[in-house]
Amino acid sequence: MLNSQELYQQANQLPPVEKLRLAELLLADLDTPDPCIDAIWRDEAHKRWQAYQAGELKTVSHESVMAKYK
Repeated sequence: MLNSQELYQQANQLPPVEKLRLAELLLADLDTPDPCIDAIWRDEAHKRWQAYQAGELKTVSHESVMAKYK
């Protein structure tokens, strides 16, 4: 079995498109749902939505956000 350095050396010899495909496969494999993290984000989103509805959050218009990046 190859170690990570050996795998990297082999992968580094691939054409750019194949490197990209390999990277996508590796990242997809790491991107598995974590119920604990999902629950934390769900709770945070709920808190933010409640704060928004209560007028406790400062909001920014879509236009002003987009103008910042033009």
